[in-house]
Amino acid sequence: MSDDLNFSAVRPELVEGQASGPPAWVKPSRSLVTAAGRAIGDFSMIRDGDRILLGLSGGKDSLSLLHTLHHLQQKAPVKFELLACTVDPQSDQFDPSPLKPYLAALGVRYILESQPIVQEAQKTLTKDSDSYCAYCSRMRRGILYRVAREQGCNVIALAQHLDDLAETLMMSMFFGGKLRTMSPHYLNDAGDLRIIRPFAYARERQTRAFAHDAGLPVIFENCPACFAKPQQRYAMKQMLAEQEKVHPRIFNSLLTAMRPLMGEPPA
Repeated sequence: MSDDLNFSAVRPELVEGQASGPPAWVKPSRSLVTAAGRAIGDFSMIRDGDRILLGLSGGKDSLSLLHTLHHLQQKAPVKFELLACTVDPQSDQFDPSPLKPYLAALGVRYILESQPIVQEAQKTLTKDSDSYCAYCSRMRRGILYRVAREQGCNVIALAQHLDDLAETLMMSMFFGGKLRTMSPHYLNDAGDLRIIRPFAYARERQTRAFAHDAGLPVIFENCPACFAKPQQRYAMKQMLAEQEKVHPRIFNSLLTAMRPLMGEPPA
């Protein structure tokens, strides 16, 4: 990748371990660091001088990415800054308040944006219109773009993993008749922000295990717009899980199949 940075060579054991007392940085698992390092290197995600805004939902994936990026920030030869932002859609079922003292204890610049996304969705969407999940995703993404610009960031990091990419591919084929998945690294339409997904090669079970073992303060049910609603994505997740029991390397095959769909990193 650019600047000859080999993220996959960074050794996870060099990071601080978890300690009792106030919140502290936790050593990421070797497998998670390796997966993230490969993806970052393959798609030239992080470059010298980048100012990265992490979209922090408070779920296991984004909290795992927070600790993984901090690990890389400390040990990689390329220097970058790391900030975090949570978008609160003002749902009674989502309380991001524990994140503020947690990020403060870690020393991470943190922005909490609260907007009535759920209320607006209820006013805007009908049975025949877009899904709550898609609407909420668009709104949150727009808010992250604005915050990134206000904070002088040129990169937004999102925590979708290989399972998410595979589910997106299957949904696109089954319900859209197209071969599409999430891009690990792309430029937004305005051309001023790069969006990266460092966990593009990581499995959900890796983030789940790390968050559990590290005792991260996971906020559960952090996609409030979709509560109690049947989801195509959940059905795909279940289908792939069943297939993986029979074909253990199915996600390796899916990654190989998706690679031409992921695009090339922006210049």
